Amino acid sequence: MAVPDHVDFVLSQWARERPDLDAAPMGVVGRISRLARLLDVELSRAFSVHGLDRPTFDVLAALRRSGPPFRLSPAGLTRASMVTSGAITQRLDRLEERGLITRTRSDLDARCVYVALTDKGRTLIDQALPDHVANEDRLLAPLTAAQRRALADSLRKLLESLGDTR
Repeated sequence: MAVPDHVDFVLSQWARERPDLDAAPMGVVGRISRLARLLDVELSRAFSVHGLDRPTFDVLAALRRSGPPFRLSPAGLTRASMVTSGAITQRLDRLEERGLITRTRSDLDARCVYVALTDKGRTLIDQALPDHVANEDRLLAPLTAAQRRALADSLRKLLESLGDTR
C-alpha cells in the first residue's frame, strides 16, 4: 500500500463531508497539479545553473532540435516550443540581448522574420541539455522503465483528449 499523501487527506475530507460525491477524479487531477508545481521547482533549479529559466530553455531547445541552420519563424518557434505566442516576442528580445539568438528578415519576403541560434546560444543549449535530461531522469527514478512508459502513454492520451495534439 502506498504511503498516504496530501491528496489522500483531501479525498478523505470530501468522503466525510460529501459521501454522496465520488471525488476520485480529484485524486488524479490534484496529483498532476501538485506534481507539475514540484517538477517546475526542480527543473527551474537545474536551468538556473546555466543562467536559464524554463521558457528560455524551451526556445533554445526548439531551435536546436530543428536542425541546421537552427532557424525558425516566430510562429514556427511558438508551435515547436512550450512558450505561448504572447510571451514569445518579449522572450526573443531578451535572448537577442544576451547574444543567444539573431532575428533576420527573409530575402524573399521582408514581412517574414527568422529566429536563429547563435554559436553562443547553441553552445549554451548543448551544455544545458545533458544536465536537464539527467535531472529529469533523477526525478523519475522512483519509477521503473515500464511505469515510465505507462505513465507517458496515459498522459499522452489525456492530453490528446483535451486537444493538445501536434
